[in-house]
Amino acid sequence: MDPKTSPSASLGASEDVRPEGLYKAEIDTSGVNEKKLIRKLDLALLPWLSFLYLLSFLDRTSIGNAKLYKLEPDLHITDNQYLISLTVFFFSYAIFEVPSNVFLKRLRPSIWLSLLMFLWGIMMTVQGLVHNFGGLVGMRWMLGMFEAGLFPGVNYYLSCWYKRSEFGIRAAIFFSAATVSGAFGGLLAAAISNMEGIGGKPAWAWIFILEGLATVVAGAASYWIIQDFPDTAKFLTDAERAVVIRRLQADDQFSAAGENLQWKYIWKSVLDWKTWVGMVVYVGADMPLYAFSLFLPTIISQVRFQATPANLLTVPVYFFACCITCLVGYLADRYGRRGYLNLIFLTLGGAGYIILVASRNAALSYFAVYLATCGIYPVIPNTIAWVSNNVEGSYKRSVSIAMVIGFGNINGAVSSNVYRAKDKPWYRLGHGLVLMYIGFGLIATTTYHLLLRAENARRDRGERDEVIGKAETTEEQELERKNGRFDTIEEAKREKGDEWSGYRYIL
Repeated sequence: MDPKTSPSASLGASEDVRPEGLYKAEIDTSGVNEKKLIRKLDLALLPWLSFLYLLSFLDRTSIGNAKLYKLEPDLHITDNQYLISLTVFFFSYAIFEVPSNVFLKRLRPSIWLSLLMFLWGIMMTVQGLVHNFGGLVGMRWMLGMFEAGLFPGVNYYLSCWYKRSEFGIRAAIFFSAATVSGAFGGLLAAAISNMEGIGGKPAWAWIFILEGLATVVAGAASYWIIQDFPDTAKFLTDAERAVVIRRLQADDQFSAAGENLQWKYIWKSVLDWKTWVGMVVYVGADMPLYAFSLFLPTIISQVRFQATPANLLTVPVYFFACCITCLVGYLADRYGRRGYLNLIFLTLGGAGYIILVASRNAALSYFAVYLATCGIYPVIPNTIAWVSNNVEGSYKRSVSIAMVIGFGNINGAVSSNVYRAKDKPWYRLGHGLVLMYIGFGLIATTTYHLLLRAENARRDRGERDEVIGKAETTEEQELERKNGRFDTIEEAKREKGDEWSGYRYIL
């Protein structure tokens, strides 16, 4: 049947290439080489954004390195007060993620992301000037509030540039900056510790001050470096901008051509079961992520090594995590089996934590740390890409990504309280609770995969078909009652997003 006249909208995206649905059809794009364009996007977007996330993760986790250089006795705080200072960061961080993503969509990324970074750099610098528990807690709250927008914002922002089969490796490369920051943080803390006593400041204070000043400079420079959304990006020609958006629309991202803010798009995200199950999938790796990054130096130091050797021993762990994260991102984009990859690597991570719970040998525990990274670092960007791949509508996707990441981060508050000083050197309680969260991730990943598979099957059977045009037969009237009627397929795509019958979920 001719797709232009079909009463049903159960058509794949590849069949719906109609001239009237083409973005800026008047622009000739025949001279644009698509492969060169993708390389141009990668060079313009990924290096600087990855560097910003490196600074972000370095700033939020450097307190774990600073703790090894007499932070607690100098500020006259107890171990419980130190844990509280870690906890408050996650509350402000989680609260402001969804509003920040909405602002990012409404404003220019070059303005919003640069402003956030400049302000959290100031908070980081001031953190090195505090003298008591109250000052430290206040700065950690403010740091979390301003850092909240970067990670969910950049993941959403990148999803506005790349097809679903291209986004995973970019998300992995961006997130791998966290692993680099873990390695770099240990090296940097070891180097900065030599400034002990300069200007009357202890080593831990210099860690905060110097890293904060670097962030301030990077935030100011970002205004001129960060690009805006594809339809207005100044580094692209008109033809290149058209190609970027047409590619996205051909990939069932119809909203790439532009979408006005309406509350119904936000409510669609809030009421979508995929958002809520995705939140549990994500928390299965995100709570372990923060526990791992905040306490890895402490865990290693308590098992055998002192401050500087412990920081240095974190470097190969994070290098391994970086490699495995990028590998999983590549495999997921190439083969599209994000759910299966999550299950494999969460299982490996769980095995690592089982060893950590049972081990009483320093070398065995250090080996288990490498296994533990497999259930954390590659799963984070893979889950974000999985959720993003299965949400259409630019505002809906921005809110869904922020909700998923925000829920994961609020559970970071749990991670900051499970490695108690009285449990050292083996920290069985902390390792056991992390293992429990990995179990949550395994269960939720299985659930998400099975539900997506079932929904795809319903669409293959025609149970979700809409009526395009006038409903004439009894069957079409029943479809209209159940799934709606639209004048064109473009209207159905725009109004229904990922609920459109031709949309297929990535498993």
